[in-house]
Amino acid sequence: MAKTAVSDRWPDEFTRVCNQDDELRAHGRYFDCSYLLDMEEHRYQVVMHHGAVEKILVDPGPLDLRYQFLVRASADTWREFGKKEPRPMCHGIWAATFREDMELQGDLLVLMQNLRCFTRQMELLRVSGVPV
Repeated sequence: MAKTAVSDRWPDEFTRVCNQDDELRAHGRYFDCSYLLDMEEHRYQVVMHHGAVEKILVDPGPLDLRYQFLVRASADTWREFGKKEPRPMCHGIWAATFREDMELQGDLLVLMQNLRCFTRQMELLRVSGVPV
């Protein structure tokens, strides 16, 4: 997968946006996990610690770091998801899993335990942009 300028800049921008978000800081005290965003053209592993993005790996290999869950969708679905006003059924992860090609895999208990913070991070993709 070829890297682009957007995919190179996105980890820093997403980290900044998330780590400055008042809602994540207020609710994220126990938000400790690692998850993978598979965006077809690129994959991003986000490592969270106490509600803050600790690091983001771009296109990690299978042995780089363990992650608890992943969210996978086509690049087109992610692009729509990241719009300020996405079309219906691309506005949230549950809607996109029911009507689009988004899928959730892995330890979904960890996702559910951190659902409010994770949902907020997915909303922040509309601020940081989507790197595909």
